Amino acid sequence: MKNYHTHTKRCGHATGNDRTYVKNAIRAGFTELGFSDHAPMLFPEDTHYYSNFRMPVNLCEDYVKSVRALEKEFKDEIKIYLGFEIEYYPELFEKTEKYLAEFDYDYLILGQHFIGNEYENGSAYSGSASDNPELFDRYISQALEGLSTGKFLYIAHPDLFKWTGSDEIYNSKMTYFCKEIKKLGYPVEFNMLGFTDNRNYPDKRFWKIVAEVGNDVIIGIDAHSPLSLIRKLSLKMANKYLHDLGITPLDGLEIKK
Repeated sequence: MKNYHTHTKRCGHATGNDRTYVKNAIRAGFTELGFSDHAPMLFPEDTHYYSNFRMPVNLCEDYVKSVRALEKEFKDEIKIYLGFEIEYYPELFEKTEKYLAEFDYDYLILGQHFIGNEYENGSAYSGSASDNPELFDRYISQALEGLSTGKFLYIAHPDLFKWTGSDEIYNSKMTYFCKEIKKLGYPVEFNMLGFTDNRNYPDKRFWKIVAEVGNDVIIGIDAHSPLSLIRKLSLKMANKYLHDLGITPLDGLEIKK
């Protein structure tokens, strides 16, 4: 088993220490573990904006040192990668990615939690209930623009957008989304945090479309506590959920260090 979606307490809404995540991953039989905490974003200083759900800049170096030290310590037991989960904000992405690249990360995953640039008026949380097709289009186009940079390993919880309008509109827009993601060559993530917490994602409508389009699928634990990595029954149920739709998730992904 392999998981590339793991957080740490540095993001402000996860618990446990880094070593416990690794020990639990080994205990559960994982052969690869990727840390991908919420990346710090280089927000414009004149906005005085502060995000309380992502790693602050002053903890980034500690995060990198910790993951790299664990990678060396446990190299004979498990493969560990250094990654970040990051938003695609058009105004911030390039300079933020260049900053992160200084730490020689192994991969990025796209987690588009906000539409717009988050700190600006007119931005919106992607997981809020909405029947606004224009907002739905903005979510899809922003995520695709991010993926088009070629900087990502995969897209996390692509079905985060909580559409409350007609199924006809949902199916049309998400079919387009899935086809474009497939053209770009990215897997889509079946998110275990949403699955175990009974959130609006995974959305079965979306996963039926994935099965029809034939997207590659990767299961992401989205671990916010070390216990998330040892819930074998939940993982078994997730595999059955996908199998019943005719989807066989990938065993792992190639990460070129």
